[in-house]
Amino acid sequence: MLEIIKEFVSNYIIQVAFCSWLTAQILKTIINFYVTKSLKLERMVGAGGMPSSHTALVIAMTIATAKLCGVGSPNFAFSVLFAAVVMYDAMGVRRAAGEQAKILNQIVDMWLEKAHFDEEKMPQVKQLKEMLGHTPLEVFGGIIVGVIVASIM
Repeated sequence: MLEIIKEFVSNYIIQVAFCSWLTAQILKTIINFYVTKSLKLERMVGAGGMPSSHTALVIAMTIATAKLCGVGSPNFAFSVLFAAVVMYDAMGVRRAAGEQAKILNQIVDMWLEKAHFDEEKMPQVKQLKEMLGHTPLEVFGGIIVGVIVASIM
C-alpha cells in the first residue's frame, strides 16, 4: 500500500496538474482580494472566478501527458478530449447554473423584502452558490496558468 501511495505522489502528470491547480487557486484568491478588497479564503477551494483552476489542471495534465507519452499516444488523445469537455462545461452548463442561482437569489431577496414575516418564525433561507462556472476570459486565464506551470515543470 505504501508503494502505491509513493508511486501516486511521484507521478509526474499528477504533480504538474496539482501544481497548476494550486497556482490557479492562489491567483484566484489574490485577484479576488484585489477586486473586492476583502480576503475570502473560500476562494482557495471554491469554484468559479479568475483564473479557472479546473482549466489550469486539465491543460497542465494535457501538456504533461504530451511530454511524457507523446502527442501520438492514446493517453494524449484522451487528455485533450477530457480537457475540451471540462472547459466546455465550465463555460456552458456550470456558468448557466451560476447565472440562474443569481436570479433565484434576487427573487428570494425581493420576496423576503416585500413579505412581512416574524423573523423568529421564518425559516432560514440559504443563498444558492452563484460562482459555479467561468467566462471565456476566466477559462483563457486557466489555459495560460496551465501552460506556464506545465512548461516550467
